[in-house]
Amino acid sequence: MTTYKQESHIRSLLKGVSWRVVATTDTILVVLLVTCLNGGCSIDSAIKIGAIEFLFKFIVYYMHERVWQRVLFNKTVTQSQTLRKTISWRIIATTMTFIISGSVLEAFDQIALYIALTELFTKFVLYYLHERLWLKLPLGRIRQYFFGKKQ
Repeated sequence: MTTYKQESHIRSLLKGVSWRVVATTDTILVVLLVTCLNGGCSIDSAIKIGAIEFLFKFIVYYMHERVWQRVLFNKTVTQSQTLRKTISWRIIATTMTFIISGSVLEAFDQIALYIALTELFTKFVLYYLHERLWLKLPLGRIRQYFFGKKQ
């Protein structure tokens, strides 16, 4: 178990970038899979959805992180708390995926729903693992590396 200390904004931003790289790769692959299974493979749509998600979800992810900073501050982070954080993010992110997919594909139909539901499961696991990994990274290392300061 890890005691949650206040993260710097830089750490939250870097965590957001690392998550968006993982998540956007997953989104592109999920969109390709779903569109190909429905007979209309579209790499263009997959990349467009991934790019739009990267930008919008990066901002929302950062805000989500900062809220959870306050919720978990000075608490021992259990797997149950990580699970709750994962669920809260999945509700937000899956809803955004459905809206973005439907907008790009110009149809809020079963394909947009399949994309959102598929990524609900793939990203649930990926996000949880990402969170647990970042809990293991010691605070202050980023500042020491970039600015030569000790925390």
